[in-house]
Amino acid sequence: MRDLKHLIYFEDLLQEANNSLVREAQSEGRIAIGSVCSQMPEPLINLPGCFSVRLRAPRTGSMEMGTYYMSSLICECCRAWLERAIEGGLNFLDCIMAADTCAQMNRSVENIEHLNLIEKDNFFVSYSDVPMKCDETALRHYVRQMKAHVLEPLHEQFGIDVSDAALKEAVEEQNEISRLITALGEYRKEELPRITGYEFAVFCLATFCCPKDKMAGKLKETLEEVENRTPDEAGKNRARVLMAGSEVDDPEIIRIAEEAGALVVADRFCFGSLPGRQEIVLDESDGAEDVLTQICRWYMEKGQCPRFMDTEKITERHEYIDGLMKEYRAEGIIFQQMKFCDYWGYERAHASHVMREQYGYPVLSVDRPYNVGNSGQLRTRFQAFVESLEIKKINRERRGANE
Repeated sequence: MRDLKHLIYFEDLLQEANNSLVREAQSEGRIAIGSVCSQMPEPLINLPGCFSVRLRAPRTGSMEMGTYYMSSLICECCRAWLERAIEGGLNFLDCIMAADTCAQMNRSVENIEHLNLIEKDNFFVSYSDVPMKCDETALRHYVRQMKAHVLEPLHEQFGIDVSDAALKEAVEEQNEISRLITALGEYRKEELPRITGYEFAVFCLATFCCPKDKMAGKLKETLEEVENRTPDEAGKNRARVLMAGSEVDDPEIIRIAEEAGALVVADRFCFGSLPGRQEIVLDESDGAEDVLTQICRWYMEKGQCPRFMDTEKITERHEYIDGLMKEYRAEGIIFQQMKFCDYWGYERAHASHVMREQYGYPVLSVDRPYNVGNSGQLRTRFQAFVESLEIKKINRERRGANE
């Protein structure tokens, strides 16, 4: 397919946490808020006067110092954040809002805080407890935590407007981006998709790492370009797959999969669009819940993170992937997990078994390093999985011809 005009621009944005759009927003006096998890509701940290940046450590090399402070058995992603902070790569942040979802993430942020790695005068870190179950008691706790540990500190430290009107404005700003990303993602459902999984991942990932209002224009132009794009001929992509799992904050793993013949048509992982980039619909009728409660309810009920450990949510995660497999016409599932990731360690093992044995889908289950680079091992695993999907397809066709 013809190259997309703005792809290189968005790829460049992902080369540094402190990218050109972040610097531009800060030059306007806006507050940069570091975020570590999808359980931190984005509208709360993208209020007028501030913007969020999900922590990443692009182009990570050595993690020796991060390992020294944390241990070699800690998730590499968390060690890479700390390493980047030690190098000075996170000095642009004005604060970090950490959701108490993962002990390893918290340990990384605690080291950043206690080592005084970010020396801005008003820099602070705030920790919030978020639900492990999806019920009304958990929701009330969630709302209290967001109010006490996110909204109140932002208002007290930086004078950020945290009114219902400001929250609605932040929700609408995110919804605009979500509509654009969702519309781009719809083209992955086509028999001959007009956008690759790698391209989509670049655009989607950037929306988590940059001020949202500053990229809407180029996303709109990209959507118009994709609408008129001629897809590749049949046969270039040998299989359609869904990729699920822990944080994918570098699209390189998707590029490797697609170079091996596996077109990634659905993204059920942290930093993905499913379910991270659906619209938040607010009820503004008389007697409706306040805006903060509605936002927290949306994140709690729509969230598919393995931190939710109640049986209903576990079953829901399997059903959600099953629905995506049908909707995007995927032929197989790739479950990928960052090495030493606690939550996805058990989720990958359990979900791989359930989706294979109970739902009948071909499944590839892999653990991987944070920086996949040009991993020959991953490439080989992906190639073998694609070949197995092709063999299954040939066998189905033969059985159909003999019936």
